[in-house]
Amino acid sequence: MIERLPRIVLLFAAAALLMVALSGPGYRLEMFKLSVAFGLLRAGGYVAIVAAAAAIVLAIFVRRNPGRFAQPNAFALVCLAIVAGLVGATYPVMMMWQSKHVPPIHDITTDLANPPGFVSLAPVRVSAGAANPVTYGGETVAAQQRAAFADIKPLRTHSPPAETFQRALAAARDMGWRIISESSAEGRIEASDTTPFFGFIDDVVVRISAEGAGSRVDVRSLSRIGRSDLGANARRVANYLAKLGAAG
Repeated sequence: MIERLPRIVLLFAAAALLMVALSGPGYRLEMFKLSVAFGLLRAGGYVAIVAAAAAIVLAIFVRRNPGRFAQPNAFALVCLAIVAGLVGATYPVMMMWQSKHVPPIHDITTDLANPPGFVSLAPVRVSAGAANPVTYGGETVAAQQRAAFADIKPLRTHSPPAETFQRALAAARDMGWRIISESSAEGRIEASDTTPFFGFIDDVVVRISAEGAGSRVDVRSLSRIGRSDLGANARRVANYLAKLGAAG
Protein backbone atom coordinates (compact mmCIF):
# COMPACT_ATOMS: atom_id res chain seq x y z
CA MET A 1 0.00 0.00 0.00
CA ILE A 2 2.74 2.45 0.91
CA GLU A 3 4.30 1.99 -2.53
CA ARG A 4 1.13 3.41 -4.07
CA LEU A 5 1.03 6.55 -1.96
CA PRO A 6 2.89 8.81 -4.44
CA ARG A 7 0.35 7.99 -7.17
CA ILE A 8 -2.59 8.33 -4.79
CA VAL A 9 -1.48 11.73 -3.53
CA LEU A 10 -0.81 12.90 -7.08
CA LEU A 11 -4.27 11.72 -8.11
CA PHE A 12 -5.91 13.72 -5.32
CA ALA A 13 -3.85 16.81 -6.11
CA ALA A 14 -4.69 16.57 -9.82
CA ALA A 15 -8.39 16.07 -9.04
CA ALA A 16 -8.36 19.15 -6.80
CA LEU A 17 -6.63 21.21 -9.48
CA LEU A 18 -9.22 20.06 -12.04
CA MET A 19 -12.10 21.00 -9.72
CA VAL A 20 -10.72 24.50 -9.27
CA ALA A 21 -9.94 24.90 -12.96
CA LEU A 22 -13.44 23.82 -14.02
CA SER A 23 -15.37 25.93 -11.51
CA GLY A 24 -15.14 29.23 -13.38
CA PRO A 25 -15.27 28.06 -17.03
CA GLY A 26 -18.02 25.60 -16.16
CA TYR A 27 -20.17 28.42 -14.85
CA ARG A 28 -19.33 30.65 -17.82
CA LEU A 29 -20.37 27.88 -20.21
CA GLU A 30 -23.58 27.32 -18.19
CA MET A 31 -22.61 23.74 -17.39
CA PHE A 32 -23.77 24.25 -13.81
CA LYS A 33 -25.13 26.93 -11.50
CA LEU A 34 -23.07 29.41 -9.54
CA SER A 35 -23.67 27.58 -6.27
CA VAL A 36 -22.16 24.44 -7.81
CA ALA A 37 -19.23 26.44 -9.20
CA PHE A 38 -18.46 27.94 -5.80
CA GLY A 39 -18.83 24.50 -4.23
CA LEU A 40 -16.30 23.06 -6.67
CA LEU A 41 -13.92 25.93 -6.03
CA ARG A 42 -14.18 25.63 -2.26
CA ALA A 43 -13.92 21.82 -2.20
CA GLY A 44 -11.08 21.83 -4.71
CA GLY A 45 -9.20 24.35 -2.61
CA TYR A 46 -9.50 22.29 0.57
CA VAL A 47 -8.52 19.05 -1.18
CA ALA A 48 -5.56 20.82 -2.82
CA ILE A 49 -4.29 22.09 0.52
CA VAL A 50 -4.54 18.65 2.10
CA ALA A 51 -2.93 16.99 -0.93
CA ALA A 52 -0.05 19.47 -0.98
CA ALA A 53 0.57 19.03 2.74
CA ALA A 54 0.45 15.24 2.44
CA ALA A 55 2.78 15.36 -0.57
CA ILE A 56 5.34 17.44 1.33
CA VAL A 57 5.36 14.96 4.20
CA LEU A 58 5.56 12.07 1.75
CA ALA A 59 8.44 13.72 -0.13
CA ILE A 60 10.48 13.81 3.07
CA PHE A 61 9.63 10.17 3.75
CA VAL A 62 10.60 9.09 0.22
CA ARG A 63 13.93 10.88 0.48
CA ARG A 64 14.73 9.21 3.78
CA ASN A 65 13.46 5.78 2.77
CA PRO A 66 14.14 5.31 -0.93
CA GLY A 67 14.20 1.54 -0.60
CA ARG A 68 10.52 1.44 0.42
CA PHE A 69 9.42 2.50 -3.06
CA ALA A 70 9.98 0.15 -5.97
CA GLN A 71 9.19 2.70 -8.67
CA PRO A 72 12.19 4.95 -9.44
CA ASN A 73 9.97 7.95 -10.12
CA ALA A 74 8.32 8.02 -6.67
CA PHE A 75 9.96 11.27 -5.67
CA ALA A 76 9.08 12.90 -9.01
CA LEU A 77 5.42 11.91 -8.58
CA VAL A 78 5.37 13.41 -5.11
CA CYS A 79 6.94 16.63 -6.40
CA LEU A 80 4.27 16.84 -9.10
CA ALA A 81 1.64 16.39 -6.40
CA ILE A 82 3.13 19.26 -4.40
CA VAL A 83 3.06 21.54 -7.44
CA ALA A 84 -0.48 20.53 -8.43
CA GLY A 85 -1.71 20.99 -4.87
CA LEU A 86 -0.14 24.40 -4.44
CA VAL A 87 -1.39 25.60 -7.81
CA GLY A 88 -4.88 24.30 -7.08
CA ALA A 89 -4.96 25.98 -3.69
CA THR A 90 -3.67 29.38 -4.82
CA TYR A 91 -6.85 30.89 -6.29
CA PRO A 92 -9.27 29.65 -3.58
CA VAL A 93 -6.90 30.84 -0.85
CA MET A 94 -6.59 34.25 -2.53
CA MET A 95 -10.37 34.53 -2.68
CA MET A 96 -10.73 33.57 0.97
CA TRP A 97 -8.07 36.10 1.94
CA GLN A 98 -9.76 38.85 -0.06
CA SER A 99 -13.16 38.03 1.42
CA LYS A 100 -11.74 38.71 4.88
CA HIS A 101 -9.91 41.91 3.95
CA VAL A 102 -12.44 43.80 1.83
CA PRO A 103 -15.96 44.86 2.79
CA PRO A 104 -18.96 42.90 1.49
CA ILE A 105 -19.97 45.53 -1.06
CA HIS A 106 -20.30 45.45 -4.84
CA ASP A 107 -20.80 49.12 -5.76
CA ILE A 108 -17.80 51.48 -5.95
CA THR A 109 -17.89 55.13 -6.94
CA THR A 110 -15.65 58.18 -6.85
CA ASP A 111 -18.60 60.35 -5.80
CA LEU A 112 -20.18 59.00 -2.64
CA ALA A 113 -22.59 61.93 -2.30
CA ASN A 114 -23.86 61.90 -5.88
CA PRO A 115 -22.83 58.69 -7.68
CA PRO A 116 -23.06 58.65 -11.49
CA GLY A 117 -26.34 57.08 -12.54
CA PHE A 118 -26.96 54.33 -15.06
CA VAL A 119 -29.25 55.31 -17.92
CA SER A 120 -28.78 53.02 -20.90
CA LEU A 121 -27.63 50.11 -18.75
CA ALA A 122 -30.54 50.26 -16.30
CA PRO A 123 -32.98 48.39 -18.59
CA VAL A 124 -30.18 46.09 -19.77
CA ARG A 125 -29.57 44.98 -16.21
CA VAL A 126 -33.27 44.34 -15.67
CA SER A 127 -33.58 42.24 -18.82
CA ALA A 128 -30.41 40.34 -17.84
CA GLY A 129 -31.91 39.52 -14.45
CA ALA A 130 -29.30 41.42 -12.44
CA ALA A 131 -29.89 40.81 -8.75
CA ASN A 132 -28.23 44.05 -7.62
CA PRO A 133 -30.25 47.24 -8.20
CA VAL A 134 -28.78 50.38 -9.77
CA THR A 135 -29.98 52.44 -6.80
CA TYR A 136 -26.99 53.36 -4.66
CA GLY A 137 -26.93 51.89 -1.15
CA GLY A 138 -26.31 55.21 0.56
CA GLU A 139 -24.18 55.92 3.61
CA THR A 140 -24.03 52.28 4.67
CA VAL A 141 -22.11 51.41 1.51
CA ALA A 142 -20.24 54.71 1.41
CA ALA A 143 -18.85 54.27 4.92
CA GLN A 144 -17.48 50.82 4.04
CA GLN A 145 -15.87 52.17 0.89
CA ARG A 146 -14.22 55.04 2.75
CA ALA A 147 -12.72 52.62 5.26
CA ALA A 148 -11.41 50.12 2.70
CA PHE A 149 -10.73 52.17 -0.43
CA ALA A 150 -9.85 55.68 0.67
CA ASP A 151 -7.80 56.22 -2.50
CA ILE A 152 -10.85 56.04 -4.78
CA LYS A 153 -11.26 59.72 -5.64
CA PRO A 154 -12.47 61.77 -8.63
CA LEU A 155 -9.91 62.57 -11.31
CA ARG A 156 -9.44 66.24 -12.14
CA THR A 157 -7.89 67.36 -15.42
CA HIS A 158 -6.88 70.69 -16.92
CA SER A 159 -8.60 69.82 -20.20
CA PRO A 160 -12.13 70.95 -21.12
CA PRO A 161 -14.91 68.33 -20.85
CA ALA A 162 -15.09 67.60 -24.60
CA GLU A 163 -11.40 66.76 -24.77
CA THR A 164 -11.48 64.82 -21.51
CA PHE A 165 -14.47 62.85 -22.79
CA GLN A 166 -12.54 61.60 -25.81
CA ARG A 167 -9.63 60.50 -23.65
CA ALA A 168 -12.02 58.86 -21.20
CA LEU A 169 -13.69 56.96 -24.03
CA ALA A 170 -10.33 55.83 -25.43
CA ALA A 171 -9.22 54.67 -21.96
CA ALA A 172 -12.45 52.67 -21.53
CA ARG A 173 -11.82 50.91 -24.82
CA ASP A 174 -8.20 50.25 -23.85
CA MET A 175 -9.49 48.58 -20.69
CA GLY A 176 -11.36 46.11 -22.90
CA TRP A 177 -14.78 47.31 -21.79
CA ARG A 178 -17.81 46.83 -24.02
CA ILE A 179 -19.16 50.32 -24.67
CA ILE A 180 -22.93 50.36 -24.32
CA SER A 181 -23.57 54.05 -24.85
CA GLU A 182 -21.63 57.29 -25.11
CA SER A 183 -22.78 60.89 -25.06
CA SER A 184 -20.26 63.69 -25.30
CA ALA A 185 -23.03 66.26 -24.81
CA GLU A 186 -24.08 64.66 -21.52
CA GLY A 187 -20.53 63.69 -20.55
CA ARG A 188 -21.54 60.09 -19.92
CA ILE A 189 -20.04 56.74 -20.94
CA GLU A 190 -21.68 53.46 -20.00
CA ALA A 191 -19.90 50.15 -20.46
CA SER A 192 -19.73 46.57 -19.26
CA ASP A 193 -16.72 44.54 -18.20
CA THR A 194 -16.44 40.77 -17.79
CA THR A 195 -14.27 39.15 -15.14
CA PRO A 196 -11.80 36.65 -16.61
CA PHE A 197 -12.41 33.48 -14.59
CA PHE A 198 -16.10 33.28 -13.70
CA GLY A 199 -17.23 35.68 -16.41
CA PHE A 200 -19.22 37.91 -14.06
CA ILE A 201 -20.52 41.00 -15.84
CA ASP A 202 -20.03 44.31 -14.03
CA ASP A 203 -21.33 47.62 -15.32
CA VAL A 204 -19.48 50.93 -15.37
CA VAL A 205 -20.60 54.51 -15.86
CA VAL A 206 -18.15 57.39 -16.38
CA ARG A 207 -19.29 60.98 -15.86
CA ILE A 208 -17.31 63.95 -17.14
CA SER A 209 -18.31 67.38 -15.86
CA ALA A 210 -16.87 70.87 -16.11
CA GLU A 211 -14.92 72.12 -13.11
CA GLY A 212 -13.45 75.56 -13.47
CA ALA A 213 -11.35 75.66 -16.63
CA GLY A 214 -10.89 71.89 -16.53
CA SER A 215 -12.90 68.74 -15.94
CA ARG A 216 -13.84 66.31 -13.24
CA VAL A 217 -14.14 62.60 -13.99
CA ASP A 218 -16.30 60.39 -11.79
CA VAL A 219 -16.62 56.64 -12.18
CA ARG A 220 -18.96 54.04 -10.76
CA SER A 221 -18.58 50.27 -11.11
CA LEU A 222 -21.43 47.98 -10.07
CA SER A 223 -21.69 44.18 -10.08
CA ARG A 224 -24.83 42.56 -11.45
CA ILE A 225 -24.81 39.69 -8.97
CA GLY A 226 -23.16 38.89 -5.66
CA ARG A 227 -23.05 40.57 -2.28
CA SER A 228 -19.27 41.00 -2.26
CA ASP A 229 -17.08 41.64 -5.30
CA LEU A 230 -13.83 40.81 -3.45
CA GLY A 231 -12.49 44.23 -4.38
CA ALA A 232 -12.94 43.78 -8.15
CA ASN A 233 -14.89 47.00 -8.71
CA ALA A 234 -12.43 49.07 -6.69
CA ARG A 235 -9.51 47.67 -8.68
CA ARG A 236 -11.33 48.38 -11.92
CA VAL A 237 -12.04 52.00 -11.01
CA ALA A 238 -8.50 52.57 -9.74
CA ASN A 239 -6.93 51.01 -12.85
CA TYR A 240 -9.15 53.03 -15.14
CA LEU A 241 -8.39 56.33 -13.43
CA ALA A 242 -4.67 55.52 -13.47
CA LYS A 243 -4.82 54.82 -17.21
CA LEU A 244 -6.82 57.98 -17.87
CA GLY A 245 -4.50 60.07 -15.70
CA ALA A 246 -1.45 58.72 -17.48
CA ALA A 247 -3.04 59.66 -20.81
CA GLY A 248 -3.02 63.31 -19.86
